[in-house]
Amino acid sequence: MTEQTDRILRLGARIRAACEAAGREISTVELLPISKRQPLERIREAAEHGFARFGENYVQEGAAKAQAAPHLAFVLTGPLQRNKAKTALQHFREVMTLDRPELATRLRSLAAELDVICPVWIQLDLWNEATKLGGCPEAGLDPLIQALGHDPRLPLQGFMVLPPPGDSQAFAAAALARARWQDRLGQPLRLSMGMSDDLEEAIQAGSDQVRIGTDFFGSRI
Repeated sequence: MTEQTDRILRLGARIRAACEAAGREISTVELLPISKRQPLERIREAAEHGFARFGENYVQEGAAKAQAAPHLAFVLTGPLQRNKAKTALQHFREVMTLDRPELATRLRSLAAELDVICPVWIQLDLWNEATKLGGCPEAGLDPLIQALGHDPRLPLQGFMVLPPPGDSQAFAAAALARARWQDRLGQPLRLSMGMSDDLEEAIQAGSDQVRIGTDFFGSRI
């Protein structure tokens, strides 16, 4: 058994136990490996364990990996600048960090130009962390969603959140925000939250996706 295989099995056991404690089916929680600064060899090994989707934080790095491994799906989990939006749409299967109306407008224009469909997530900031980590405050969701315009080329999947560490109420707050906007929009919204140190709390609160980097792949190169 390789070290990576052992890490994957241990993560699977943690997620299974967390789902059991929360009364949820394990199939309701996706483990998204974050592969930034990881070599393709490790990503391909993960693919042998059934993983086909990987999160990348940097547009150029993720685009290069997508070109080298076109049978795998890479999603953008890091900030997106407008001048890199075209590259992102060309190489990523999803953009998880939509956070401002002008970026939504730019993506809509490019999606039509490129004739592509790219599901998007809104990076939601409920904790005034936007200056450090990016994200859209809840008060800014209306103009952002209006800028998306229910465009079928950019279907809204849900919210990605990066709560401040140590805030015991953060996951519950994100889950309540998701519920509010599901009711308001009349559509289901997924919630991506929880990482290595707090995946159990995130799953208990209702996270649909946990994002794991080093505990999945090992130390970055």
